[in-house]
Amino acid sequence: MRHVEGLLSRLTAAVGHGTLPANLTVQNSDQALPSAFPVTDLAVASMANAAVAAKRVAAVAGLPGDASIEIDARLASLWFGFTIEPQGWELPPVWDSVAGIYACGDRFVRLHTNAPHHKAAALRVLQAEERRDAVAAAVATWDPFELETAVVEAGGVASAFRSRAGWAAHPQGQALATEPLVHREHHGAAAMASVGSVDRPLGGVRVLDLTRVLAGPVATRLLAGLGADVLRIDPPVWSEAGVAAEVNLGKRCARLDLRDDADRAVFEQRLAEADIVVHGYRRDALAGLGYDDKARRAINPHIVDVSLNAWGHTGPWRDRRGFDSIVQIAAGVAHRGMTDFGSEEPHPLPVQALDHATGYTLAACALHGWAERLESGTASTWKTSLAAHAELLWPVADGFDLEHDFAPLGASDLAPEVESTTWGPLLRARPPLSIAGVDLRWVSGSVDHGTSPASWAQRSTD
Repeated sequence: MRHVEGLLSRLTAAVGHGTLPANLTVQNSDQALPSAFPVTDLAVASMANAAVAAKRVAAVAGLPGDASIEIDARLASLWFGFTIEPQGWELPPVWDSVAGIYACGDRFVRLHTNAPHHKAAALRVLQAEERRDAVAAAVATWDPFELETAVVEAGGVASAFRSRAGWAAHPQGQALATEPLVHREHHGAAAMASVGSVDRPLGGVRVLDLTRVLAGPVATRLLAGLGADVLRIDPPVWSEAGVAAEVNLGKRCARLDLRDDADRAVFEQRLAEADIVVHGYRRDALAGLGYDDKARRAINPHIVDVSLNAWGHTGPWRDRRGFDSIVQIAAGVAHRGMTDFGSEEPHPLPVQALDHATGYTLAACALHGWAERLESGTASTWKTSLAAHAELLWPVADGFDLEHDFAPLGASDLAPEVESTTWGPLLRARPPLSIAGVDLRWVSGSVDHGTSPASWAQRSTD
C-alpha cells in the first residue's frame, strides 16, 4: 500500500479538499491485484477520497470531525471488478462476441462493440460478418491507425495500440497533459438546502443519473448507498445487460426518449427538481439534444452538475466516444502491461480500474458540491475524464510487484443478506469502505433498465 498516500493526496487536492484524513485505516493491506500498476492502491485511494467527501456532508449534520474511515484493500479490489454471485441464474456476457483486441501485422487495435450501433459501424467498415474469425481476418489487412479513424468516423468505437511515448506525442495526449484532473466552477448563490442525517448524509437528496457503463453508474451507486434518491434515465433501447445487476443497486431506472416532446417535458421537470445531476454522455451528444451546460443550468440554477468525458475536456478527441478499455489501449497503459509482463500482445489492467476510479472521483465531486450547497448555498459544476485518471497511474508505475496472488471472489467476501433483483436473488460482496457513524447501505436491490416510472421514490407536493 505504499502508493495510497500519494494517490489520495492528488485526488483530494483535485477536488479542492487537500487535507489527508489522519484516521484512515486500511485492512488486508497485503492483498493486491497483480498488475504493472498499483491498481489496488488506486482503489483504496479513490474510495478514501469519496469517504472524505461523504464525511464533509455528514459533518454538516453533526458527524464528529475525527470520525474514522476504514477501507478493506481486498474488498476494494473486488469492488473494482465484480461483486455479485447470482443464486440460481447466470449473468449475461459482459463483452460482445466480437469486441476485443486484434492484430494488424505486428501491431494491434481494439474494437468496442457492446452497443449494437457501435458493432454495426465496425462491421460496416471492415465489411466483415459478425464472427470473430471474420473480423480478425478483416482487421489484419488494415493499418491500425487508419482503422481507428475509419471506425470512429463511421460512428463506432476503436483505438490503435499506443505506447506511453506515442500517446504523449498525440495531440489529445498533449491536450490532456495541460488539464487538471477535475475542472471545478462555482456559480454563486443557490437556494439553501436541507441536510440529511449523520448516518444517512444524502437522505432526501435527489440525484438524476444520466450515466452509462461504467464510471457514472459506479458513482451513483455509492450516492444511493449514502441515502440518495437516485433516478436513472436511459433512452428507449439502451441496455447494459452484462453490468446492470452490478451497478443499478439502490436505484430507480426509467426510460425517456429525449426526441419526444412529452418525454422531454418529463425530463425537464425531473431535472428542475433534482439536487445533483451526474452524466456521462459526450458533451456534443447532450448539446445536440438541447441540454448543454448552459441549458441545464437554466432549467435548474441550483444544481450540483457532475460529468465526465472519456478523453478529457479539451483537445481534438474531447467529443469522441470512449470507454475504459479503449483508453487503456490508446494511452499506453496496456503497452506498459505488455512490456512488464513480457507478453506478446497488449496487457490491460486486471479490472476496469479507470472506470471505477473515475466513478469514485465523480461521487467525491457530487458530495463536495452538495456540502458547498449546504454550507454556503453555492451551486457548482464538476468535470473529469477517464483519460485523466489514466494519468494518475504513471508517476507510481515503476518498481511495482507483478506477482501478487489474489484469490477471486469467495464465500468469506460475501455479505450474508440475499439481495432481490429483477433477474433473481444474488449475494454481493461486503461494502469495502466504512465511516464511523455513517450507515452505508442500499434500500433496494438492483433493477433492470426501464423498470420504474420517471419519478422520484418519494414525491413531494411541489
